[in-house]
Amino acid sequence: MLEVSGLRAGYGATEVLRGLDLCVQPGEIVAVLGANGVGKTTLNKVLSGVVSARTGTIRFDGQAITNASASAIVEAGLIHVPEGRKIFPNLSVRENLVLGSYRRGRARRAQNIERVFSTFPRLRERAAQAAGTLSGGEQQMLAIGRGLMAEPRLLILDEPSLGLSPLLVEEMFTLVRTLNQEGLPIMLVEQNVVQSLDLATRAYILENGTVALEGEAATLAADPALRRTYLGL
Repeated sequence: MLEVSGLRAGYGATEVLRGLDLCVQPGEIVAVLGANGVGKTTLNKVLSGVVSARTGTIRFDGQAITNASASAIVEAGLIHVPEGRKIFPNLSVRENLVLGSYRRGRARRAQNIERVFSTFPRLRERAAQAAGTLSGGEQQMLAIGRGLMAEPRLLILDEPSLGLSPLLVEEMFTLVRTLNQEGLPIMLVEQNVVQSLDLATRAYILENGTVALEGEAATLAADPALRRTYLGL
């Protein structure tokens, strides 16, 4: 579904991604792990067309999207749920969801809203409520629901557990597993190492803008030297 090769990107004179390679196959959950500042969010922004790649290639479902616009990438079905939720606080829950189908999924908007409400019953209860008045967990549900409105072919989730209570983190990871079991490939970008490795098929560990380690998630999780050196466990 997604192939990234030799990707370099940054801001001004600062290079953040330094020749990064990764891929996501159909049906997988791929975890991209690392501490703050290693390039995870920059990677997501480049994949979404918000930040330009300096060199390297990005292919989505066989098509080159390295220099594609953000709107074209959304229309292709590569959907990014950003870190920090980035909901529209003064709009209602329903209005936020409607905006999720602005570029893609418009023809089935009503059915998709119903699907989101079935997945997140609390959003149905708060459909007319201003999104900024929701709890942190409810806002994360809304951000993911808005992403689902675009009928993603690959969903990038950037730190979905950030700022949530342990119980809500567990709910969020259960949701990710359910979406994947329904056939949606997911790239999970997280600092929550233990649960991400438990959930994922494969994992990449970033360090200084490149891939320091990669492999089957279960193998990485079980290796004590790798846990100690790269994951701080």
